Amino acid sequence: MKIFIASDHTGYDMKQYLLERFGYGMVDLGTSSREPCDYPILAQKLCNEVLIAKNCCGILICFTGNGVAIVANRYRKIRAAICFNEKMAELSRRHNDANIIVFGAAVITPEMAWSCLCIFLETKFEDGGRHERRLQLIDGGVT
Repeated sequence: MKIFIASDHTGYDMKQYLLERFGYGMVDLGTSSREPCDYPILAQKLCNEVLIAKNCCGILICFTGNGVAIVANRYRKIRAAICFNEKMAELSRRHNDANIIVFGAAVITPEMAWSCLCIFLETKFEDGGRHERRLQLIDGGVT
């Protein structure tokens, strides 16, 4: 599975921590320093990559997680979930088929973000039933 990651300057340290822990295989879309930058540009870049690639997911990080989540969830077929504990990471995948996990660097520790990411990547969506129907409603496919 291809994994894209991007953060603004406030999430830079957490992004670097996750990149180091993961080891290899993540595609770093920026930012490349703690210098102030605009999170909407980085979130848009990541969303476009997730929509183009097959079998992939994304990680977005900003100060609270709210800014990048708002940007990401404007894209059809993107389901970005702010997670600050393991249960949220699990349920965002299992019930919502989230394809982007979002962290707030001011809200959780890098260690908790790592734990959430591992659960997010290991958890499968519960196909069918009410969860599938709700995703179709989100995408405007069922009335």
